[in-house]
Amino acid sequence: MSSARKVKSAGFCRRPLSMFVSLALMPVMPLAAAEVASTQLDQIVVEGDWLGTPDKESVKTYTGARNVVDSEELHERGALNLEDALRRVPGIQVLDETGTGILPNIGVRGLNPLRSERVQLLVDGYPVAIGPYTNVGVSLFPVTLPSLEAVDIARGGAAVHYGPNNVGGVLNLVTKPIPNQMEQTLRERLLIAEDTGHVLTDTYYRAGGFVTDNLGLQFQANLQKGNGFRDHSATEVQNYILDADYFADEINEFRAQLQYYDVTADLPGALSPTAYEADRNQSQRPHDGYDADMWRGTLTWIHTPSDDLEFQWRNFAHRADRTFFFGQDSTDWDNWSDPANPSTVVADSPRIFNVYGTEPRVTRQLGNHTLMLGGRYVREEVEFDVNRLTLADGSYNDHVRDWDFTTNAYAAYISDTIKLWDERLTITPGIRYEEVRTDWVDEKPGNGNKTDSNNVSAWLPGLTVGLQATEQVFLFANAQRSLVPVQTAQVTEEGEFANETAWNYELGARWQLTDSLETSATLFRIDYEDQIHYNKALSRYESLDETRQQGIELEGRWQATDTLALGLGYTFLDTEQLNDSKSSVAGNELPNAPRHHMSADAVYHTGLWTASASAHYASESFSDAANTVEETPNGSKGELPAYTLVNTRLGRDIPLGNDMTLNVGLGVNNLLDDDAYFRGADVSPIGRVPMPGRTYMLEGQLSF
Repeated sequence: MSSARKVKSAGFCRRPLSMFVSLALMPVMPLAAAEVASTQLDQIVVEGDWLGTPDKESVKTYTGARNVVDSEELHERGALNLEDALRRVPGIQVLDETGTGILPNIGVRGLNPLRSERVQLLVDGYPVAIGPYTNVGVSLFPVTLPSLEAVDIARGGAAVHYGPNNVGGVLNLVTKPIPNQMEQTLRERLLIAEDTGHVLTDTYYRAGGFVTDNLGLQFQANLQKGNGFRDHSATEVQNYILDADYFADEINEFRAQLQYYDVTADLPGALSPTAYEADRNQSQRPHDGYDADMWRGTLTWIHTPSDDLEFQWRNFAHRADRTFFFGQDSTDWDNWSDPANPSTVVADSPRIFNVYGTEPRVTRQLGNHTLMLGGRYVREEVEFDVNRLTLADGSYNDHVRDWDFTTNAYAAYISDTIKLWDERLTITPGIRYEEVRTDWVDEKPGNGNKTDSNNVSAWLPGLTVGLQATEQVFLFANAQRSLVPVQTAQVTEEGEFANETAWNYELGARWQLTDSLETSATLFRIDYEDQIHYNKALSRYESLDETRQQGIELEGRWQATDTLALGLGYTFLDTEQLNDSKSSVAGNELPNAPRHHMSADAVYHTGLWTASASAHYASESFSDAANTVEETPNGSKGELPAYTLVNTRLGRDIPLGNDMTLNVGLGVNNLLDDDAYFRGADVSPIGRVPMPGRTYMLEGQLSF
């Protein structure tokens, strides 16, 4: 094995397969990241990944707004779950529904956070949405916090290089790496809800390393069991991951991952305002529940015949089966989910997904140009059913809805990264073409096998620019067109919807004022066309036509002393519905889009001790397109109050000898017990959904 290849393989051992964050078609890493690799290898080695390594150094010269939440921030800051750990990132809005992380609600820059349907979520660079093209809402989330090494959040400048649904950016979840030498980790965590005394146990085990010079293997298991913070919240999660990395020879590398994820949970659902005021931890939805499992597999072949040429062939597949169970009042279908109404039927909505994808791409360096050319094909097969159990007599109707969908999606792209001015300036023009065809069949008996189809396509151009103006100042700008294809629930006899498209713009700067103080500022704007909104009151999808989100994100990090680090972030967000066909909402703000978001954190290290505290503030927002201020009696509409969440943690490393270390920690989440809430989601759309109250965390991790 050549010396250059040895360095690359060693680097990969320290950093996981997931670190190579291209979902499909991503051009070369930014200039400065390439320069770092060049310095390490004493030569230029082409690498076909747009974001490059997900670490703090790569962020400094990325040509767009980007943050990396590293392992320490994920696991040693008192975060309740992944959503909680992301709150400090500028532009991120989090609505925590369960406290367990099984159904995340993450939004970016004023885009609706419910079911995280407006941000592209990846795991190790592969799509995690149950239907990457036509079911982008995360109604099945096969990720648990202990298995993650980092989270890479690119809010701009990436649309050309990824698949659909990146209007709000790309959020890549990086799993634990395969270490060079054999390592094991055992972690136990207890979450204790103060108000109810409910306990959720979280057990994690990891073992991995390179068993030969060429073969690395790793196994991870994460088991969660217990109750969330509310009544009717019993939860059980199993997550198993097997990683392999094989260097066949000097120029061929194979990476693979196999995962099985299973979750069963009771869902407490939304509360009426009256019930919320009486006891926010109770449940008025005794029939609501959730059952899902997924098998996922990925395989990547990397062929590097020379330092200026790389070919990657990425492949993925998953089979998923998820079902929501939810009570309905069949005597009042206009208010079927009103939590104050007793349920007369219990519906179940099984969804079975078979998804396959293949993504070849080639990267070639020619002088000061780095070209990337690639293509992708994804097929989705979806069974979309609804059944109902009548509680009065026990009768079961298994044909309320019986839809089948088949989607074939094709993509191709080309981009060119050009280096100028002694490689201080990089310009990357690119264009992507997406074509998506979805065919629908209604197989409900008696409906005559109705069929429909939707065939849409779009050209997605983009341009990113980065300038190392001085040693301390990096400037960037980008403009990208993004796409959200028509979703399966919209391809029915009720009529067609068009693609959702948006233009994203950013202008920003990063300034390293001193070795210990750095700041960043980003101006952003999203011009959205044909944005689709779900009207809870009418239980149907509606077009908001054109919308606009714009604002500024500010962030500063200061290493005040050798032992004390401080951080501060602020986002100002201005949203507007521009020309909806219903003039009554034109000019209104978008739902779930707080105008102000602030975060502050402090970390103090002394000896073997680490103490941390973080605070997150979100201002008032509206819960509907009409911007209703006064809350309705059933809680379906009304202004959402501002809230402040404070988390703290105290931890200590205890060396045990023989390369064994025990870390113990005590944390308090939502220290001030703020009673934050949002409006209902998904199968419980009416009422208030409480976010977790004060929760205590006890944890211990043994590494050996």
